[in-house]
Amino acid sequence: MERLKTVLGRHAQVADVRALDAIQPGAGFEFIEVKRMPDAYRDMVRTQPYDICEMAPVMYLMALERGAPLTALPIPMTRRFRHSGLRKRKGLALASPRELEGRRVGVRNYSVTAAVWTRGIFADDYGLDPNRVTWVTEEPENLDDMPLPPNVLRLPPGRRIVDAIEAGEIDVAFDGLAGAADARVEMEDVVPDAARVERQWFERTGIYPIHGVIVVRNDVLARHPGIDQALYAHFARAKEIYLAGLDAIADPGGDDKRYLRLRQFMNDPLPYGFEENRVSLQALVRYAHAQKLIGRQALAENLFIDPRTGPAGRVAQWK
Repeated sequence: MERLKTVLGRHAQVADVRALDAIQPGAGFEFIEVKRMPDAYRDMVRTQPYDICEMAPVMYLMALERGAPLTALPIPMTRRFRHSGLRKRKGLALASPRELEGRRVGVRNYSVTAAVWTRGIFADDYGLDPNRVTWVTEEPENLDDMPLPPNVLRLPPGRRIVDAIEAGEIDVAFDGLAGAADARVEMEDVVPDAARVERQWFERTGIYPIHGVIVVRNDVLARHPGIDQALYAHFARAKEIYLAGLDAIADPGGDDKRYLRLRQFMNDPLPYGFEENRVSLQALVRYAHAQKLIGRQALAENLFIDPRTGPAGRVAQWK
């Protein structure tokens, strides 16, 4: 049996996948642990060292357009609305996200998926022109040949977003791994009452931001016919087990609490499949193109391949 190098984040909904040995006859998992998931995304963009990998969808789009032999399955790993998560120094007066124009905003790197969603949503909902914001980054982009817009400013080596915040050079930054995860300055969301705004936005647009998908190397799909369908079935079964026990979790974590809250207004807080995510995936393609991260638009159905429909082993194509 061939052991396929696999990288997955520690998400509760994949716990039962991680417990598996075999995927299908002739193929099994070899789980690889990485310290930071963004490092795995970078590796997959550049050299594809893993057979199966969770990957940020914007990184996937950029790699695929450049010819990387990868195919994403529409199995989202992390879901989070993005009106929240962009934080400002507490007390800073901003009447609207549009007032970010002319300011500096900290983010790990320009192409991080959280930032792509937020820039796109703020452009759609508030009229923000992301080109009039200076995006201050602390890490190199995942693709060495990626041309950056002139309004992206890289901090000097060794300086971090949190340093710039604490020095008073930046008043707004993304939270978590996208930016200022450990800032010691008191921060608050740029959009007040974000949970209410996000629910209204979802009800209006149907867009539910995706922050990770499962990607398979094309040679693996060719070498193991049907493995895309087997993977989809394993992930779907594991998710069903997780959601069935969600209410009974004694000490729910942050993701558990978020999905419990989201289940109040959507039937499935972790929908898998292309049709179930068509609107969200096409929106992300549109945002990535508008932000000059990809050069051409494409149909999401050709980029995120649902193994339940069409021929087994179909690979993604930029068209």
